[in-house]
Amino acid sequence: MFKLSVNYYSGFIAVLIAAFFWGTAGTAASFSRGLNPIVLGTISVGFGGLIHAFLSSKSILSNYQTLLNYKTELLLGVIASICCPLFFYSSVSLAGVSIGTVLSIGCAPLFSFILEWLFDKQKLLLKWLISFLFGITGVILLSYTEGSNSSSNLVQSERMIGVLCGLLSSLSYASYSFIMRRLIHKGIDARAAMGSIFGICAVLVLPTLFITGKNLLLYPVNLWVALYIPIVPMFLGYLFFSFGLKRIPASQAMTLALVEIPVAALLATLLLGESLSLTSYLGLASLFLCVILLARK
Repeated sequence: MFKLSVNYYSGFIAVLIAAFFWGTAGTAASFSRGLNPIVLGTISVGFGGLIHAFLSSKSILSNYQTLLNYKTELLLGVIASICCPLFFYSSVSLAGVSIGTVLSIGCAPLFSFILEWLFDKQKLLLKWLISFLFGITGVILLSYTEGSNSSSNLVQSERMIGVLCGLLSSLSYASYSFIMRRLIHKGIDARAAMGSIFGICAVLVLPTLFITGKNLLLYPVNLWVALYIPIVPMFLGYLFFSFGLKRIPASQAMTLALVEIPVAALLATLLLGESLSLTSYLGLASLFLCVILLARK
């Protein structure tokens, strides 16, 4: 019983740490100069993927034959992993840091549950519904406040595209988590699965920087951003998240990852000068209530 409890809470904490790292991505990207969302997404999944693949090479080689039996899952994981950062940075660019983060993360628990309900016949628990409602309430409050502050500076069509990109990033994020958990439950080592998926992503996307990354070396700050994004949000974030996925359900992990939203909002306030109103703080409180409910097993 004690081992099960420690196992559960270690996964819980690992997902929270991952969410914190992810919450810094949008703010870090905002410091770049002349880099479009495609370049930022490519840097994230490309260089981050190389790090994952290199450090997981031993595990990949030992699980090579088993991985070949799950080519479809690996392909879907690659597609989801490439789409997630590309849509995320597009959403942040078009709709703002907070709105982009809210949409990309806040809707992931819903997509995750839908996937588990469709493919795993997961039952809907009252605790998950209540925590999800707290999470959605926090998302709505934060979205409303941030939207009222930034929408005047955005063309309406661009904002709608940004919202759509955020939803697609959320779906990609939930799909990756669902696929990873299925591979892990089938006996594949988490490092092998993650390293394989991200390694393939790196091979596919990095060559595009020769065309899209012309401004990467123009400003010193771009190099710092190019180092930070793949190492902290991409590598360390997904490392902790994969650790947590082995110990808690994917839908629960998605809801816990809502912590990324208040982290992003607070960083945007402290580092980018965005202001938080009472409504925003109520949204943060609602999200933390969501996390507390999920922590109770």
